[in-house]
Amino acid sequence: MSIKRGDVVGHCAAVEWGSGKVVEVTAKWVSIHFNDGVVRKIACSHFEKLTPAESSSFKPVPSVAPKVAVEAVGKVKKRAGRKAA
Repeated sequence: MSIKRGDVVGHCAAVEWGSGKVVEVTAKWVSIHFNDGVVRKIACSHFEKLTPAESSSFKPVPSVAPKVAVEAVGKVKKRAGRKAA
């Protein structure tokens, strides 16, 4: 199987990783961003374990949590007459 940047693949020995998108290719390994959010380097000696996958199956975990709207709260006034503990 020829592997190039942008290909979506699966690893038959690690199906729990889900599908992955090839992000870097060198002579010795490929770097793949898998659906579980981890980028893994796969050595060329293990390319036979990579299988083509549907491009729509690649849905990585977001690397940053979505922003949540927060309502501003006014200053809290200290109560008079209370002693510090």
